[in-house]
Amino acid sequence: MKKLNYSLLLALGIWTLSSCGSNTKNDKTTTEQAVVTEDTAANREAAATAIGTIEFAEPVHEFGQIKEGAEVTHIFTLTNTGNAPLIISEVRASCGCTQPEFSKNPVLPGKTSDIKVTFKSEGQVGKQQKIITIHSNASNGLTTVQLKGEVLAAK
Repeated sequence: MKKLNYSLLLALGIWTLSSCGSNTKNDKTTTEQAVVTEDTAANREAAATAIGTIEFAEPVHEFGQIKEGAEVTHIFTLTNTGNAPLIISEVRASCGCTQPEFSKNPVLPGKTSDIKVTFKSEGQVGKQQKIITIHSNASNGLTTVQLKGEVLAAK
């Protein structure tokens, strides 16, 4: 019986000693967790508002008059004026006679990228307006640029 009493007394002593400093430790852990949670929420909110924006210095290029069969190549330069990387997913022309080329690398905020467009005028006599549509993750996700001019009949 004495052994049982000593064992209970020893267990009660160990329990008392181990629980003494635990409130301070738990309070500190809770405070640290709250700070981490707030930082994470702030980071998520900042990431949600971060978005790229496309701006073109020249959204319309007038190529003037050319003879049928000639090719016109123009480079449209875009700038990411947003605050997050810009990713162009697709560039499509309104006509098979117009071929766009673009980089799939992300455009960082403040940086530029080029979209090279080639218009083949064979069979395209008369006034021309070719629209090139840019699909991206930007705030203005669907953006267009244009090639305009006139193709004169070959003689």
